[in-house]
Amino acid sequence: MKSVQDNTGKRYLLLKHSTDASLVRDPATGNECYIQNDRLEAVDEESPLETAARSVDEPVVTLLTNVHDTQTLGLLIELAERGPLDVRTLLDAYDLCESDLHGRLTVLTAAGLLEETQVASGRGYRITEECATALEAIRNGSTHERSE
Repeated sequence: MKSVQDNTGKRYLLLKHSTDASLVRDPATGNECYIQNDRLEAVDEESPLETAARSVDEPVVTLLTNVHDTQTLGLLIELAERGPLDVRTLLDAYDLCESDLHGRLTVLTAAGLLEETQVASGRGYRITEECATALEAIRNGSTHERSE
């Protein structure tokens, strides 16, 4: 399987190549169609798996590739529900040592999921719009019932 793009720049997964046209799949929709070969070109800088991942919204991809455990996901959820919160409140409220918390905050800020802000007691953190979008997407797709 290869990644290809049409003359408008839209990316597809190449499923079958024939003399005049090729069968391609749109990774965002899953739709398959034939496109004339003279309208397609190979995309060498992107693997077919990266093309397939285009079916997931970018904020969710950012969340998935930067949150590696449930504690970090929980931190983002808590900041979404209660934030913005200052570092002292985060240290007092949750079972994280200072270096672990700062490491997570640094990674999440660099990924664009958190941003520093001022709160009443000093420096704090809040989720970004990208993070809010990603959390909403994964929560809406969750099959786990939340108790109210």
